[in-house]
Amino acid sequence: MRSSLSHATPGIQLEGIGWPDNEAMISPQLARALRVAGLRWQPTTGDRFIIDQPGFEGDVFAVSDMTIEAHEFSTGTILGFNGTTEWALDEVALDDALWLPAEHQLRALLAATFTALRRTADGYEVETVLAGETSVFAADDPADAYAGALLMLIGASVDEFDADFGY
Repeated sequence: MRSSLSHATPGIQLEGIGWPDNEAMISPQLARALRVAGLRWQPTTGDRFIIDQPGFEGDVFAVSDMTIEAHEFSTGTILGFNGTTEWALDEVALDDALWLPAEHQLRALLAATFTALRRTADGYEVETVLAGETSVFAADDPADAYAGALLMLIGASVDEFDADFGY
């Protein structure tokens, strides 16, 4: 599958943070919401993703030095599938790949706003503090709670940016 690259809008980026083998992924719905909110992905070994196109439902891929490598070009990033002779997927544009960030990657993006992760009877809560305001995000698993907190943080940064420039 070969796709053209569209120009990505600026946003939050995360580079160089790999993936522990036993860590849960966020749902594709949360991953889409983060991408729409402005989270940008710079693929690194171990990152998990799906191809956000019909026909690939349920298939999760991992960036690897052996099989799926990120290739940087002046036109954008392409994920190259090496040695995939058994099926006809040579590469996919980064815009067609949906990053499924891991719990530790989401926590790193929360940076100093993150104050606590708690186990509850119903799942997990992530607590953040931004501009003196405490917020709590609950979900069935920690990754989804971190993703909810990050969505709020990105939204708050966009609102602050808009306010600074009179939008």
